[in-house]
Amino acid sequence: MKKFLSKIFSRLVFTIFLMIVQIAVLIFGILKLNEKFYFVYALLTLLDIVMIIYIHNTEDNPSYKLAWVMLISVIPLFGGLTYLYLRMQFSRRIFIKLQERSTEYGNNYLHQSEGVQMLLEYENKRMSNLSHYILNVSSYPVYNNTSVKYYSVGDLQFEDMIKELKKAERFIFMEYFIISAGYMFDTISEILRQKVKSGVEVRIMYDGVGTQINMPEKYFKRLSECGVKCKIFNSFRPFLSSVQNNRDHRKILVIDGHTAFNGGTNIADEYINRKERFGHWKDTALMIKGNAVWNMTVMFLQLWEMNEKQMCNYMEFIPKYNVKGTFIGDGFVQPFSDSPLDDEHIGELVYMDIINNAEQYLYITTPYLIPDNELLTSLKLSAKKGVDVRIITPHIPDKWYAYAIAWTYYPELIKAGVKIYEYTPGFIHAKNFVSDDNIGVVGTINLDYRSLYLHFECGTILYKCSAIFDIKNDFIETQSRSQLITLENCNKRPLLNKIGGYILRMFAPLL
Repeated sequence: MKKFLSKIFSRLVFTIFLMIVQIAVLIFGILKLNEKFYFVYALLTLLDIVMIIYIHNTEDNPSYKLAWVMLISVIPLFGGLTYLYLRMQFSRRIFIKLQERSTEYGNNYLHQSEGVQMLLEYENKRMSNLSHYILNVSSYPVYNNTSVKYYSVGDLQFEDMIKELKKAERFIFMEYFIISAGYMFDTISEILRQKVKSGVEVRIMYDGVGTQINMPEKYFKRLSECGVKCKIFNSFRPFLSSVQNNRDHRKILVIDGHTAFNGGTNIADEYINRKERFGHWKDTALMIKGNAVWNMTVMFLQLWEMNEKQMCNYMEFIPKYNVKGTFIGDGFVQPFSDSPLDDEHIGELVYMDIINNAEQYLYITTPYLIPDNELLTSLKLSAKKGVDVRIITPHIPDKWYAYAIAWTYYPELIKAGVKIYEYTPGFIHAKNFVSDDNIGVVGTINLDYRSLYLHFECGTILYKCSAIFDIKNDFIETQSRSQLITLENCNKRPLLNKIGGYILRMFAPLL
């Protein structure tokens, strides 16, 4: 039932529903109300004009504004009313206030080491500028004394996740968009039960759409009965609400404050290729050990405590480095988070900075290639400047409409000199950027409107780390198993597919 309701209340279905209702209202109005209907229609048209003027003067992304204008034009009876309703929702204002409160509180526990900042500036001024931007707008510092391990597939990450979970002594924090029943979840759950028995504090936070509508509640009830603290982020409610678009798309695992995992992999069997859904599932992740893990501990607590009346003392989760081995790194690491509830689109601006400053090469992997005008312009400009820009996307998609829209961008990117590849063995879910052997990003941020503007996201920037070469080499190996897309391939696409893709592209920001 939850799956059914999530489909029924999706944006695409709702838009189609409004169009059908509008046609019915028009017919009824003309046949029954006569002159009175024209008066109502005139008032609604006036509201539409006011809303369009208002939208035009907001600070939203131009593509997002255009999509709303298109929607209001196509559905004049309800378009303006819908936008007004979503904009004025009291629940959204409360949601924003709660998030601002927890973020501001958590930021008090984030402090930048001036020595580390000066060292990065000495190493590379451009990278230091990007690091300073993240610190300035989100308070997340950059660190050294942090080791990083890169995973080219979720299968390998899962092996180390199990090893590290078994070592936990104080606490385990888990935050995932998707948690599904299966071997991966069962294996982790058994370890969590054992850890709770030994006195380890365990918290699991999962998204109200990504997990709640697909996962029977009994699984989390059993964990709760064992002592695991489980929390739903933004529960799915089947009614039209702008807050329902703000999903927790982050993937975070923190163990004892000194070890963390971040990347594209969720807790589901397809992510470790124990279950086949769209061919081979290619995903990536990082294991971080050392000082930089503190950023991920804080960002977890900030979202966990959004609805808590009393904030906890974050200092209780400061890591105790009484573990074997060292966390000495060979570069700089800066985990960061991006919220859809402010006007700062950190994920997109980080990506754009890397694109605009690339000098030799820029390699990108993304499951969805639906860039806005700014990203599209930056990618084309970079390629025209002579930078080797390559992008790998899935050959077997998980969302047909996202795949159809992506193909509408292929021709103009290819004409500009960008090389597009599709991962032929299956679906690539990795969200990686790597450039010039000195900067890389691995995280949860897709190149689509939902990730860039609507979801809570996170990522880890690597500056001059040896793991950057692992990301680069993995890209080259993945490219060898991918198909180069040419203009000829684009031209041979069936006409209906082309038309459908371009129609969907107009409404891409609202899908």
